[in-house]
Amino acid sequence: MSTQITTAFVEQYKSNVFHLAQQKGSRLRGAVKTETVTGKSHFFERIGSTAAQLRTSRHSDTPRVDTPHSRRKVTMNDYDWADLIDNEDKVRMLISPQSEYAMAGAYAMGRAMDDAIITAATGNAYGGVAGGTTVALPSAQKVVHASGGLTVAKLISAKEILDAAETNPDEAKFVVCSAGQISDLLNITQITSADYNSVKALVQGQIDTFMGFKFIRTQRLGTDTNGHRQVLAFNQSALGLAVGSDISTKISERADKNYATQVFLSMTIGATRVEDEKMVEIACTE
Repeated sequence: MSTQITTAFVEQYKSNVFHLAQQKGSRLRGAVKTETVTGKSHFFERIGSTAAQLRTSRHSDTPRVDTPHSRRKVTMNDYDWADLIDNEDKVRMLISPQSEYAMAGAYAMGRAMDDAIITAATGNAYGGVAGGTTVALPSAQKVVHASGGLTVAKLISAKEILDAAETNPDEAKFVVCSAGQISDLLNITQITSADYNSVKALVQGQIDTFMGFKFIRTQRLGTDTNGHRQVLAFNQSALGLAVGSDISTKISERADKNYATQVFLSMTIGATRVEDEKMVEIACTE
């Protein structure tokens, strides 16, 4: 049983349970490539570029062009969440907290999913036939700190890196940053001016789209070895989310716990960086 459930006991006929401020579920799932998989591990298969061969004479032999294949491995991990509601708690409360507990568990699962995606973006990927080769994000895919927070110059540098790699211009692009970087951008004239941006950010109080990037705010980003926030700029196919078992919820009685009601959630997922060329890390001060 949750040792803190007594805070919801009936006082002056309270009728609602309120969720404290928190990130409600995953914000990044829709920004990455998702595949449904079976097994303990999964490979995202990749095909590299080739070059056309110039024909120099009539009736020449057909050239053989070897198409390069490579792969990125993702290991599946199991996640669980559970809490108990004693029958005595139901007697003392005016409401049944089962649905609220299920909602709290779903929020936690979504945040765990985002954490897995962020770790995959900034950490090591695993390549090779068996997935035994460690691949760090190349330094060429990083916009150095220089000074200050998130600026237009840093966004231009990130866009240049992605464009120079010939990433698909029609594919969705995202910038994942924290509230500190949103504040940085709201203080820049180019961002808030309708002449530069179709989204009237100053009126709405938030950045939505700028320079072809869709902005997603999260407070779950990590920092580099120098303590700078690791802001992410990437194409949607840069990251892969493998879903072995999506979030499932079970509410049932536990005979071994005096028939208390258990709210249980589980999922099996894994994430990896599929293409380094489509991922850029931007170092920012907060």
